[in-house]
Amino acid sequence: MEHCIGSKQLLLLLLLLGSASPAGENRCVDAAEACSADARCQRLRTEYVAQCLGRAAPGGCPRARCRRALRRFFARAPPALTHALLFCPCAGPACAERRRQTFVPACAFRGPGPAQPSCLQPLDACERSAVCRPRLLAFQASCAPAPGVPDGCPPGQGSRCLRAYAGLVGTVITPNYVDNTSAHVAPWCDCGASGNQREECEAFRGLFTRNRCLDGAIRAFDSGWPSILQDQLEPQPGPEHSLLQVSSTDRSPEGNSLLSVLPILAFQALL
Repeated sequence: MEHCIGSKQLLLLLLLLGSASPAGENRCVDAAEACSADARCQRLRTEYVAQCLGRAAPGGCPRARCRRALRRFFARAPPALTHALLFCPCAGPACAERRRQTFVPACAFRGPGPAQPSCLQPLDACERSAVCRPRLLAFQASCAPAPGVPDGCPPGQGSRCLRAYAGLVGTVITPNYVDNTSAHVAPWCDCGASGNQREECEAFRGLFTRNRCLDGAIRAFDSGWPSILQDQLEPQPGPEHSLLQVSSTDRSPEGNSLLSVLPILAFQALL
């Protein structure tokens, strides 16, 4: 790291890169140790932790560099290991807090101020971003709930939904777990100050907070856990074959506004 870190940051660094409990008792510790055993995963994770714990100015962080390093981690590290870190199932608050801190949310997730902005603000920034826009469209398409399906996702869609969700980490609408008592996720925003655009704001936030397909996919990840850690022993695809294949240069369909599809997806989320 270029800068010295304080005691709180050091504790967070140890939480992210070290082991906090015996293997097998905390799935998120198991995931961290599996990543540490893989040279590429460990190198890319160390890079984003170093960036996200850096200091751009007193009281600030290098948010752009932090998020860029996170996108690189999820695009280039073995997907089985990145998903194990992001979606490790938890049965208690210690594990859930470790999961919530996976990508240094103080820098990558939260904004510069203590108050959450209106969700229309990051949504507008995303629509103007060549990095974020195609990833959000991919998330909307991959995580759209299907009526009449018990867990909200048609067969095979759950894994695509998780890949698309992971693709949002490191963008201006980076989502994260909202607390250490549940697996609920949301971006750092609310709709309290959205004025006469409250409906559009709630539609966007509902893609995360009222999405049965996303909730079901995160819950279902637990059932595939043993094979996920075994996957690290098998040859991994190169960066060009990563499960996150949404490029920052990808173009979204012409004329396809994010706001234009939000009401449809919000309605599907409630079915």
